[in-house]
Amino acid sequence: MTESNNVHAVTEGPEVDDAKCSFHHRMFLEPQEQKRSVKALVVKQAKKTCSCTPTKVKDCVFSFLPILQWLPKYKLREYLLGDLMSGVIVGVLLVPQSIAYSLLAGVEPVYGLYTSFFASLIYCIFGTSRHISVGIFGVICLMMGQVVDREIERAGYDLEPAVLSVPPGTAAHVNTTLSPANGTSQELLCDKSCYAITVAATMTFIAGVYQVAMGFFQVGFVSVYLSDSLLSGFVTGASFTVLTSQVKYLLGLDIPRSGGIGSLIVTWINIFKNIHKTNICDLITSFLCFLVLIPTKELNEHFKSKLKAPIPVELVVVVAATLASHFGKLKETYGSSISGHIPTGFMPPHPPDWTLIPNVALDAIPIAIIGFAITVSLSEMFAKKHGYSVKANQEMYAIGFCNIIPSFFHCFTTSAALAKTLVKESTGCRTQVSGLVTSLVILLVLLVIAPLFYSLQKCVLAVITIVNLRGALRKFKDLPKMWHLSRVDTVIWGVTMAATAFISTEIGLLVGVCFSMLCVIFRTQRPEAPLLGWVAESETYESLSAYKNLQTKPGIVVFRFEAPLYYINKECFKSTLYKQTGINPVRVKAAKKKAAKRMLREKGVGSGDNQTSISMDLVSEPLGFHTIVIDCCAMQFLDTAGIRTLKEVCKDYGDIDVHVLLAQCNPSVRSSLIRGEFFKEGEDHLLFHSVHQAVDFALGTQGHSGTSASK
Repeated sequence: MTESNNVHAVTEGPEVDDAKCSFHHRMFLEPQEQKRSVKALVVKQAKKTCSCTPTKVKDCVFSFLPILQWLPKYKLREYLLGDLMSGVIVGVLLVPQSIAYSLLAGVEPVYGLYTSFFASLIYCIFGTSRHISVGIFGVICLMMGQVVDREIERAGYDLEPAVLSVPPGTAAHVNTTLSPANGTSQELLCDKSCYAITVAATMTFIAGVYQVAMGFFQVGFVSVYLSDSLLSGFVTGASFTVLTSQVKYLLGLDIPRSGGIGSLIVTWINIFKNIHKTNICDLITSFLCFLVLIPTKELNEHFKSKLKAPIPVELVVVVAATLASHFGKLKETYGSSISGHIPTGFMPPHPPDWTLIPNVALDAIPIAIIGFAITVSLSEMFAKKHGYSVKANQEMYAIGFCNIIPSFFHCFTTSAALAKTLVKESTGCRTQVSGLVTSLVILLVLLVIAPLFYSLQKCVLAVITIVNLRGALRKFKDLPKMWHLSRVDTVIWGVTMAATAFISTEIGLLVGVCFSMLCVIFRTQRPEAPLLGWVAESETYESLSAYKNLQTKPGIVVFRFEAPLYYINKECFKSTLYKQTGINPVRVKAAKKKAAKRMLREKGVGSGDNQTSISMDLVSEPLGFHTIVIDCCAMQFLDTAGIRTLKEVCKDYGDIDVHVLLAQCNPSVRSSLIRGEFFKEGEDHLLFHSVHQAVDFALGTQGHSGTSASK
């Protein structure tokens, strides 16, 4: 059964004004029929889901494995050179970064290489973006490392770094591995390094499961609560924590890694307590690496349009530092901390430790959300830039499988990384074949070159990590521009950054999301609510406080409320309306009642005619206007409290002979008003399609009433 909305329109004829009211005619809008049968919808969806045709199976497979779509169409001559160049360059950059970020994640360097290899390979199969580089991301490594250190401490291991002379195992308690050198079986007790990667792999598995589940249930909408300013503030705040965690390596200090609330402050306190133990060799090495890396990185950015490929300065520094450490015997002579043995080849796959899942399941939630939010946002950004589309849910599947599958091969959590993606794009990447090339470069390192990094100082890896934080820390330069564009976004950025840096990364993310929501609520709780004036020679009404030379119609007040009307702002709506019109109908009604009672009391005691006439004048004192037009164009929706508030406003003003008309209501608001029985029988003329129609109707009605009264 359908309902008709009767909405007034106004037509102007050549007739005189006193007959104007007769030219109002009704515009009938008949809503579309909506089938609300739940059973029919369920049956229709079930048929659509359960149907199995060759075409649907093919579409499903191609959608799940995008590589089957784009690889057969690969243009060898056009794409291959760019993909090869970008793949090799990103692979060269990833090698030192993978080793460096392993320290941040609290695991041995080889696991960073494993992670980069599998992430690039798997995303090539499942991903829909042609340009993003999936691999190790500093913020996620930091969050991972905090959990790893906590679980190591709970398990009774000390937090001092250990350098193993044999490849670490992967079992939780007792591990059997096949040595790649001699092929013999060795049974090793699981030490701290082994337990660390077990915790990291288990957490990676859970985070991947969360991401795949979000893709399956199509809950990608969660990422909308992570605004650009929130993510930027979170990354900047986490960058301070990352920087702080690496300072001990720069100075060669042997202090435990702090975790939990206030870890940044605790770490700096420990650094200053132990500053007298600084290793001068590590300090000088760090200083020299900064002198080389920072200027060269700046040159890469400044001349990126002229350079065909960025200078691989990180790899040069790693090679030079390794040679200097090895031939200078820096560990033996000065006690410098080095990376230690990095085995070649791959270890046998091993499942995550299922008994650890209850310990890390909660910690994996923010890691999963941050990982897919950054991946999806970067995918969409580069897809828009290059004119193709990506599927957000498939991206969640892709990043989820980039975590689930590698977790069986001693890897930790990955996501897209902006810096490497920019390098990949600028060096000619056309498809994810470049990701395959990157995997081959890392595979070469794993099979042949990895053991050569034995003497690499950890302070060099710390310098590489810190230098790569420049992009996040540069956000402070953008604050004046951000403040000029949106003060609310700037405050969200600042609150999220401070909470992430000074409290903890997980709590900082939660604080940022909650604060962003509160900002939205506060902005709708006390929105703008101006009076409107008429733009001459038009049918437009605009804010009197924003524009000059607007006209007002005599006896008519036009009011706009620029927010949904719901339970949070209903009192603000009423108080603002009363303030803008200058009339509180409840008080006026109370004053009239009080004056009427006084008049009756004065009559009862035989008061004079003069006092009675004064009381009568008070009762019938003019208000200055006879109609209020409420412009509802900015009201997206009404709830029950909003409908009740409109009813009360109409009734209260009606009691003092002021009519309230509604204009420019969207279909949702109209439907809510009808369902809420806002209109009494014969009162549907209160609703208008435009403010101009409502004002003309009020003028015509008042003129007609005045003519009738004079007769």
